[in-house]
Amino acid sequence: MHSPTTQELALAHTDALKDIVLQAGKEILQVYNTEFAVQTKQDESPLTQADLAAHQVIVAGLQQLTPGIPIISEESELPAFSERSQWQRYWLVDPLDGTKEFVSRNGEFTVNIALIEDNAPALGWVGVPVQGRLFFGNALAGEAWVEDSTGRRPLRGKARQPDDEKLTVVASRNHGGQRLEDYLAAITEQFPSTTRIPVGSSLKLCTLASGEADIYPRLGPTSEWDIGAAQAVLCAAGGRVFCADGESLGYNQKENILNPEFIAVADGQFPWAQVLPKLPSTD
Repeated sequence: MHSPTTQELALAHTDALKDIVLQAGKEILQVYNTEFAVQTKQDESPLTQADLAAHQVIVAGLQQLTPGIPIISEESELPAFSERSQWQRYWLVDPLDGTKEFVSRNGEFTVNIALIEDNAPALGWVGVPVQGRLFFGNALAGEAWVEDSTGRRPLRGKARQPDDEKLTVVASRNHGGQRLEDYLAAITEQFPSTTRIPVGSSLKLCTLASGEADIYPRLGPTSEWDIGAAQAVLCAAGGRVFCADGESLGYNQKENILNPEFIAVADGQFPWAQVLPKLPSTD
């Protein structure tokens, strides 16, 4: 059976993929609006019935739409690297990113579907069920948009000027730590007019793509499925995600799928390495 090309998925099959994200969101909200139970995963992060319900909807939908494209989901067993290292492209899914936001009922959790091609996010869909928003990014074509009850509008990250002393930083609601605080303090010394916005889940990268912030430093652990879809949205909107060595964050290149520390920025053309302080030592 023919598998759609990446461009066909971005164009001809966008509505089908949007429907998968929206249906997964409906399943999540059915649980969200009840007195749901919370389990604990092996890594001690919370797991609810909503994760599993959304996972089942997404996997079934993707298998029907693209039976020839493999799927990696947070809620399924990770294939061996010897197998997945041979994949040119695959679906990377986080059925419910921001489970802590879900459990605390602040609404900042997302449904994430990314198509990874040649070790980089090519397409990404990020649904925000409580807010009724859907983000999409085609990193190959440089096209990103957000859709809600008011319609669809294009996304573009905020362009930065060399002499701009203002900086808006997106920070996690639940994952901080002293190294991050030290780094944010160093940023504030560099940019005295620094504003800090707390945001949950993969919405942090979507906030950059929307032009609402400049930078998101992540010095804590994440997995590839946590940000794959949102990275596609951000890159499509003109942003970038890079590691401490300045190289772009890549995917499916090692046995585990833990990300190194990274910095996400709204303006991918700005010379951030020249103005940002060095990351604090891990010693």
